[in-house]
Amino acid sequence: MQKSVYIETSIPSSYYEIRTDPQSLARKTWTQTWWHVEKENYDIVTGINTIQELGRGNHPKKIEKLSLVSELKLLSVTPEIVEIVDVYISNLVMPADPSGDALHLAIASYYKIDILLTWNCKHIANLKKIDHISRINAKIGLATPSLLTPLNLIGDDDDK
Repeated sequence: MQKSVYIETSIPSSYYEIRTDPQSLARKTWTQTWWHVEKENYDIVTGINTIQELGRGNHPKKIEKLSLVSELKLLSVTPEIVEIVDVYISNLVMPADPSGDALHLAIASYYKIDILLTWNCKHIANLKKIDHISRINAKIGLATPSLLTPLNLIGDDDDK
């Protein structure tokens, strides 16, 4: 059985990154490599909130970003997920925006997704936060998905 991967907003954003600094180019390359080479090894899902975030405002490659995730299975927000978001915010696990990072984590945790794939290394894929996230999830009876970047999931030639 394939592992499940939740795609949050930073993945399509990095796939279509237009900045040319070395860090942005590296994230873009790793994201595109994962998407084209490794994605088929996973069951890929996203949340309706990812679509909503990508749809807001006027930003470069907006249509392309939305198109990238348009075929993915969409996970809905339930009342239980809204409660989980409140727990995350009240326990200072995530920033106080209930439609942002806390919602991505709550959806991935609630639906028992194996991996939350992100480039948000400040609030999500942050080693300093993983223990706190795991403790809060355990307290409310949830497993914590692995919080990874595409680089973590790109195999090398020795794996094949």
